[in-house]
Amino acid sequence: MTDTRPPLPPFTEATARQKVRGAEDAWNTRDPEVCARVYTADTRWRNRAEFPVGREEVKAFLRRKWARELDYRLIKELWAYTGNVLAVRFAYEWHDEAGQWFRSYGNENWAFNEAGFMTHRHASINDLPITEAQRLFFWPLGRRPDEHPGLSELGL
Repeated sequence: MTDTRPPLPPFTEATARQKVRGAEDAWNTRDPEVCARVYTADTRWRNRAEFPVGREEVKAFLRRKWARELDYRLIKELWAYTGNVLAVRFAYEWHDEAGQWFRSYGNENWAFNEAGFMTHRHASINDLPITEAQRLFFWPLGRRPDEHPGLSELGL
């Protein structure tokens, strides 16, 4: 693992947006190894009713998540920033094994150490069942294309 994970705090608006887009891109890979690279070895999370501690628990959590949340596509948007803390809102679409689609909405609070690694992630998430016709997130699996609208442009 590298010694730093740029951009580093204290964040400016530009570097905060860069950090958020980097997280979105990593999560859209749906690869726990890729995602875990940004967290400290002792990172602490709250995600719904789960409280993973440490990079290895985070990877296990993400493997379970993406085994259940199929064809996952995520958009994150910066909400606020100060110093080493970011507030992010997000929405993602996915379906279960039965084919029921959902749009999950939420907010996250992130804290980073001086080297740019995330020490804390607190997420609040709500799931809305949707029909396939109500889906809004259309791009090939992986990174969201720059031309695809973000949350604000979609009115979410």
